[in-house]
Amino acid sequence: MGHVNEKLYVLGAEARGIVNAAARAWQGPGRERDLLVQSLKAAGAATLAWAVSGWWLKDPVALMAPWVAVVLVQATVYRSLFKGLQQLVAIAVGTLLAAGAEALTGNTLISVAMVLPVVMLLSNWPRLGDQGIYGPTTALFTLTSGPVSSLTVSHRLLQALLGAAIGIAVNALIVPPVHLRNVRENLSSLARGAEAALAGMAEGLAHDDWSEETATDWRRLSDRLQQRQASLRSARLWSHESLRLNPRLPWKSRKKLPPLPDESEDQRWGAIAAQIGGIANTMIDIVDENRTTPSPDQQALGDYGRLLCDLATACAARADLICLPSAPDDEDAHARLEEALGSVERRHDALHKVLCDQRSVSTATTAVLGTLLVQAQNIWHHIAPDTWPRAADGA
Repeated sequence: MGHVNEKLYVLGAEARGIVNAAARAWQGPGRERDLLVQSLKAAGAATLAWAVSGWWLKDPVALMAPWVAVVLVQATVYRSLFKGLQQLVAIAVGTLLAAGAEALTGNTLISVAMVLPVVMLLSNWPRLGDQGIYGPTTALFTLTSGPVSSLTVSHRLLQALLGAAIGIAVNALIVPPVHLRNVRENLSSLARGAEAALAGMAEGLAHDDWSEETATDWRRLSDRLQQRQASLRSARLWSHESLRLNPRLPWKSRKKLPPLPDESEDQRWGAIAAQIGGIANTMIDIVDENRTTPSPDQQALGDYGRLLCDLATACAARADLICLPSAPDDEDAHARLEEALGSVERRHDALHKVLCDQRSVSTATTAVLGTLLVQAQNIWHHIAPDTWPRAADGA
């Protein structure tokens, strides 16, 4: 019964996810609406290709045109063109090798045995990318879908060319995809995730409410930050690629596009995520009985938790400056960042003095707190703008 309830819960969660995604697509621009538009374009391109090849031209191998068209409605116009060329080469190679083997042997089984090893090897050629697989699949279609002749071969190649032309044209002329919004969304997700991770650690340490399981949860949060960083790198690549060969964005109009956060922000938040991972690893080492890392005094850990709380506040202020389009010129946002950094500096200096006073802290506290303090100091350094007085000297 419990297993059934678990399955029902999973199905319910998936259903809610679908409903929420549909609602977001309806409400306004976003990833869900972009996905909806691309899906409808791909379906429309395939339908148009079939209408031309199957209904109007009544071609005996009309399947090739919609098959190629639906695949070539890619995430960017440049990718549609590039993938289209790769796919046409793979289809041509598979078709011609299959036709040649059939003409040579006159036997379908022998032709399949001869051709497939060759085209499978060619499908792994790096210059064909992920489109190489269309070589062996086309060879199989050619050999198994009917008699092979010069007429069917030429029709298959022409249908592939027709489908590629329709797929690329639909993608280029009907709402050509531009992936600029995803950069800001992914950067915001990384920054807010860093803020949440620091805040969670701060709460546990400041109130002495943490354990091995809690430290493991912090490690998971850190791993999630790494995934968000990878998503941000991907979004940057998509944004650059979506501007190439895009008829929707002539050179003159690109100056009117909303500005994106500078790529240095990606490096900033990636470095912060790495330091958060270091803190999580240190905390896991402290509670792991099989490690030799000593456990510091609780008072020192509580003070360190309050430092992390101030860093989380500074993270939130810094995230506002780069994640909100109007924030860079927002004096209130700058004031909040200055106030948060001032609090971080005072807390850091106080902890540093405690660390230097060997009479008031244990050797274990000195060893571990020193490592933790360096990691927090690095986060502080990355959050602080270049104009911050202590930023230039590595603090």
